[in-house]
Amino acid sequence: MWNSFLGLRLKAFRYAFKGAFLLLRYEASVQVQTTIAILMIIAGFYFEISSVEWMFQIFAIGLVLSIEGLNTAVEEIADFIHPDFHSKIGFIKDVAAGAVFFAAVTAIIIGCFIYIPKF
Repeated sequence: MWNSFLGLRLKAFRYAFKGAFLLLRYEASVQVQTTIAILMIIAGFYFEISSVEWMFQIFAIGLVLSIEGLNTAVEEIADFIHPDFHSKIGFIKDVAAGAVFFAAVTAIIIGCFIYIPKF
């Protein structure tokens, strides 16, 4: 059964779920972003945002958490390959962190478009 197409998909889902759990359990930045995401979801219900606003909000949340996960993976790989300080590794980690910054700023702008008119 595990060698069938469905079985392989279930195994892949299990690995993905494990990765998401590890991110939530051990990465402080993901914990902060998840807390903010939960608050934004609560705000969405409170302000009764439209379906389109929900779509953009959920997209922004997914974008930030996904990029944060990729950033963590890049940092872990970089530390594994070269545990000591190296300027090239530092550059790689900074670029990955910059991607998170762009995603977070995008999410903030989307949040402003959704919530500022509600006040």
